[in-house]
Amino acid sequence: MAQIDANRSIASLSALLQTGALDAVQLTETVLEKIAGYADSTVFTELLPERARKEAAAAAERLSAGRSLGPLDGIPFAWKDLFDTKGNVTMAASAFMKGNAPAAADAPVVSSLASAGMVSIGRTNLSEFAFSGLGINKHFGTPENAASTDGPRIPGGSSSGSAVAVAAGLVPAAMGTDTGGSIRIPAALNGIVGYKPSRGRYPMQGIFPLATSLDSIGPLTRTVQDAVWIDAAMRGLTASPLRRGALSGVKLVVAETVVFDDAEAEVVAAFEKALERLSAAGAVITRRSFPVFSEVYELAARHGALVVAEAYALHRERLQGPQADLIDPRIAARIRLGEKITAPDYIAILSERQRLIDAFETSFAPDELIVHPTVPHVAPTIASLDADQDLFMKTNLKTLRNTTIGNVLDGCGISIPCGAGDAGMPVGFLLSGRRNEDERLLSAALATETVIRGEA
Repeated sequence: MAQIDANRSIASLSALLQTGALDAVQLTETVLEKIAGYADSTVFTELLPERARKEAAAAAERLSAGRSLGPLDGIPFAWKDLFDTKGNVTMAASAFMKGNAPAAADAPVVSSLASAGMVSIGRTNLSEFAFSGLGINKHFGTPENAASTDGPRIPGGSSSGSAVAVAAGLVPAAMGTDTGGSIRIPAALNGIVGYKPSRGRYPMQGIFPLATSLDSIGPLTRTVQDAVWIDAAMRGLTASPLRRGALSGVKLVVAETVVFDDAEAEVVAAFEKALERLSAAGAVITRRSFPVFSEVYELAARHGALVVAEAYALHRERLQGPQADLIDPRIAARIRLGEKITAPDYIAILSERQRLIDAFETSFAPDELIVHPTVPHVAPTIASLDADQDLFMKTNLKTLRNTTIGNVLDGCGISIPCGAGDAGMPVGFLLSGRRNEDERLLSAALATETVIRGEA
């Protein structure tokens, strides 16, 4: 039996499991032990050892009998604490939700990955109610960025625990949600891959929402290939039909509007070096302004933000109830901004949003993808943001700025590590496409990943 190392990609672990060089039960026990011994206890809100051991034992039996369910059989996995898992309370990392009834059934996507043989290890921490790009949580603690070497830095949010769990090698992959960047941001800040699919690519039942017009779900992984495999399983496929695209001739358009404003020099430098590597490998790089990016924020300035309007509608009764003080005041203050958005404002937002989506989809060619830094800065320290509410709010908006555009314009995107910025902290390279162009996006990501990372 091979020496067990849980700090591997899904593809690497799968090869060992499928050949019998690694036992699924031993792998799960190793993962549970590593989580128990990890210095930061805030990564998970709840572990699922009984379920994990049962699923691992079933996987081990199948694999030893030659009845593998596919490449994900026996692979440990973690769920953001927004997804229903049978018998557990979905708390959305909020003290407000602790008294709720346990879920009566798994969310459909949880069932899909269980049917592919994945082993549910636990439920991961997040920004309360998934409403922050920073990952700071007053109630459950803030997972520390796995890449930091000079003291605690933010993990990014809202899928903070999922990102840290993968980046720290606690699990090979985890599920996140993305309403304004909550998969891509923590992936970028921790130096892993984060895939935000087109909205509606997977069933959304059994998942605690934030803003249903913007919400999407997707995996945080060590590699693009791992994300591709999970994507297939979430759609009920036994194998992905995707093929790796050709790197030579791939057309990438660098967006020059909004996304570089006030960006850290080291972030821009890491992104530009990745572009140089891509160009040398045969990619076709052009640069273009995208006025529609500015219009996204002009629309929010006129009528309010769509995410705030829908979050307020969802949480209005909680904010007005006797237990409102259980909600982090910073999160509550942001949600309450939606109280000022009128019904005519909301209708105008929806109407104008559709116009912006149409304009965006005609602003680049069918064979092009848009690229820019995922986040304009590296992860700042937790202490600096915890101590200053104004800085918290300002940094949160800046952190979400580049990725929110993709949600409002209803596209798909994937963040890939491209180097390091200040203090050696990771920088993310974001590839984005139109809605429902996920196959082309993932194919290009498979082709470009090693070059973007600087490994080719």
